[in-house]
Amino acid sequence: MMKTTLASAVEDFHRARLRAKLESVVARLTGRSTELLSYEEVRKRLKARERSSEQLEDIPLNAIVGSVGRYKDFTRSFLPKQASAKDRWARVEVAMTGMEGVPPIEVYKVGNAYFVRDGNHRVSVARQFGSDYIQAYVTEVDTKVPLSPDVKPDDLIIKAEHADFLEHTKLDKVRPEADLRVTAPGRYQVLEEHIAVHRYFMGREQERYVPYEEAVGHWYDEVYVPVVRLIRQRGILRDFPERTETDLYIWLSQHKAELEDELGWEVSPEMAVSDLVERFSQQPGRLVQRIGRRVLDAITPAELEPGPPTGQWREERLAPREDDRLFTSILVAIRGDESGWAALEQALAIAGREGARLQGLHVLSSEEQVARPETQAVRSTFERRCGEAGVEGNLAFDVGSVHRKICDRARWADLVVTSLNYPPKRKPASKISSGLVTLIRRCPRPVLTVPQDPSWFQHALLAYDGTPKSREALFVATYISARWSVPMTVLSVCGDDRVNAETLTDARQYLEVHGVDAEYEKRETQSGETVADTILRTADDAECDLILMGGYGAGPVMEAVLGSTVDEVLRKSDRPLLICR
Repeated sequence: MMKTTLASAVEDFHRARLRAKLESVVARLTGRSTELLSYEEVRKRLKARERSSEQLEDIPLNAIVGSVGRYKDFTRSFLPKQASAKDRWARVEVAMTGMEGVPPIEVYKVGNAYFVRDGNHRVSVARQFGSDYIQAYVTEVDTKVPLSPDVKPDDLIIKAEHADFLEHTKLDKVRPEADLRVTAPGRYQVLEEHIAVHRYFMGREQERYVPYEEAVGHWYDEVYVPVVRLIRQRGILRDFPERTETDLYIWLSQHKAELEDELGWEVSPEMAVSDLVERFSQQPGRLVQRIGRRVLDAITPAELEPGPPTGQWREERLAPREDDRLFTSILVAIRGDESGWAALEQALAIAGREGARLQGLHVLSSEEQVARPETQAVRSTFERRCGEAGVEGNLAFDVGSVHRKICDRARWADLVVTSLNYPPKRKPASKISSGLVTLIRRCPRPVLTVPQDPSWFQHALLAYDGTPKSREALFVATYISARWSVPMTVLSVCGDDRVNAETLTDARQYLEVHGVDAEYEKRETQSGETVADTILRTADDAECDLILMGGYGAGPVMEAVLGSTVDEVLRKSDRPLLICR
């Protein structure tokens, strides 16, 4: 650094003042603060304590974020804001570039950030000359909350709330490894409310007084950590890159509560995570998918929608799951008549085998019907039957189109069970307008239709033709046979153009790999028979009480014109039919 004259130092000061004004204009346009932090405000907010000793060090200039007394005289980059500082600033520059030099500055160190106690002008001159370090006497300041050089004035509110939270909860002592950083004010109050509620229920469950610090540790271990583990397993920080794990914990808790209030059902953390990502992910690919779905929904009638891709339900629901159960949540449509109760009995039978929860849905035509005694009687009957079966269940009421509401809510379950009251008719127009056909086509989960009598799973028939949707049915059939010890017959009908010599071999190899013994039938359609007739005849011969098959293979219009095996089995079957997509 060459020696500077007083006149040239004054010119340097004016240039620095001009840059300060430009910085101020940019700050107003971008909304970014250029203010230095007040040390006293930081110390009070963070409840910091100064040490008595100081040490001489070279400190990074860009880590100096505030000042003890002159935080209003300089910008965040230490450009001078006051014209009255001209003479002193120029003299400091002359001294710093002369032989006499200047003494080290004095600073407080809070975390990794520094605050000038003495030497603001020296810092300003050094910054304008492009220096990286400056010599300083450093006094360490202890605080529970770390402070970094990129801290902004608005961040102080969050830092102060964090300090208050740690002082109240002693979490930094109870669980020293805990990192509960957030990015917005008000969130530590939410965490304290969570702890208070957790402590209350701990006391009720254990029938004793629970010390506050014990409740804090137990909440962290049993509530907070499992949710954060789920966040990490699902990698959802990639979907919300500007959030912290604690931000997402709070957001997930609130989102879960909102969903339960909206749906009238209990929602698992895994379901809440999936919905949060699907609705709000900031990843470009997911944004494009959301926009595409909205456009498609807006321009395509429900009856003509092709439905979700084959196998998507397995990717969405099964891939993230830790246990090996296929059906952990079952949506059952309740009508309030005998056919609806048959569907409930079928759902209870599956829930009993799976340890699943039932999500009942009773769709009404108007809000006024919800309060009627006969509607509330449906709830009482539902709860009584679930209680008698030892199955957890919730019944929700909704208003609108039955098949639409079931489809909308199906993504919260693994299986949809509904009564088979109105099978599709033969006329093409009737097929397209059929609510059951629309439900099966659009539903994002497998659909089990139940006629008058539920199945007790004595023997299952899989109608297999090697198509992608029938392979989904093979997957479910394999699970049912292996998990529930249900005998299985696999049928391929030669009258179906999609069936060839390798079709049954593929199914056999898959089942054998998964340890399932099955009977295999390859049948021809008899004179005057359709493929559906052969399927039902085989089910009768083998005394099967459950049929599994893939869903619709063609588009809605093509199926309506040419006919569909699924429709015909629905019309003629007197036993439950599980349709997979």
